[in-house]
Amino acid sequence: MKVLVVEDEKGLAESITDYMSKEGYLCETASTFREADERIYLYDYDCVIVDLTLPDGDGFQIIQTLKKLLATTGVIIISARNALEDKIRGLEIGSDDYLTKPFHLSELNARVKSLIRRRNFGGHTEIRFKEIVVNPSARKVYINGQLTVLSRKEYDLLLYFLSNIDVVLTKVSIAEHLWGDNIDSADSLDMVYSHIKNLRRKLLEKGGSDYLRSVYGIGYKFGES
Repeated sequence: MKVLVVEDEKGLAESITDYMSKEGYLCETASTFREADERIYLYDYDCVIVDLTLPDGDGFQIIQTLKKLLATTGVIIISARNALEDKIRGLEIGSDDYLTKPFHLSELNARVKSLIRRRNFGGHTEIRFKEIVVNPSARKVYINGQLTVLSRKEYDLLLYFLSNIDVVLTKVSIAEHLWGDNIDSADSLDMVYSHIKNLRRKLLEKGGSDYLRSVYGIGYKFGES
């Protein structure tokens, strides 16, 4: 899952991204309003963690921009401002949660997991599609009840498809989801094909159906149709 951390305190931003990366998230950072505003226009994120006080703008504006874009991105505010008015305003304009600084990184992680589960998978602790079962907390995948070992990229790719059933995803959007800022190091789009081929093979080896479809000239679709 792809997370944007909007925080101008360099030490805190690094602590959050280091912790969240170890938990399996693909993290990107923005230290200014301008940088964050540019990123949310260019890229899709599963969750944006945003500080309210930025050197060149206001975190509330970022939330309002996301809502104008009709993005499905979840939003968690992190702020040293503990005023009830700020919490109410944040919720009213579209944030999903509010965490007051200082906080434990484990609590932030738990809230991000809960938010993504609610938004993408209806709040279920397990993600189910036909014979496929995913346990996000343990990062385990079962096909027809059999544990299926996936690489990190294959796992992220499967979750991305399960979040977008019957949606045509371009090769570029898949690459951006898997590599984020490091998309140039993905060795063009050939790596996308390679990961999709490996994921398909592992699903079929466990007796799963072939839900992956190539859409000529565009990308791929995951589903029954």
